[in-house]
Amino acid sequence: QVQLVESGGGLVQAGGSLRLSCAASGSIFSITAMGWYRQAPGKQRELVAAIISGGNIKYADSVKGRFTISRDNGKNTVYLQMNSLKPEDTAVYYCNCVYLSRNYWGQGTRVTVSS
Repeated sequence: QVQLVESGGGLVQAGGSLRLSCAASGSIFSITAMGWYRQAPGKQRELVAAIISGGNIKYADSVKGRFTISRDNGKNTVYLQMNSLKPEDTAVYYCNCVYLSRNYWGQGTRVTVSS
């Protein structure tokens, strides 16, 4: 089993920044991928950014140049630095981990960007 604990959400004005953190714990040796998804009201959950084993990084087009994902392998922690936030970034952000071909999800952290 893998447990994911997120932190760092909150309320910020447009143009501001937030940093999300997600720590994975449990009997894990090597995680295939870690990343962040988000779900806005009335919309489907979508990929924001992910780091795949080997160092490959994927970003949603809507966040490229504004968000940066990073990972501390020793701590099994993934971070999402979000800059130049826009009201359309408002959503619940979920940490995701792929381990032994299974998906694990955090409880979600809310990000609200006011205009």
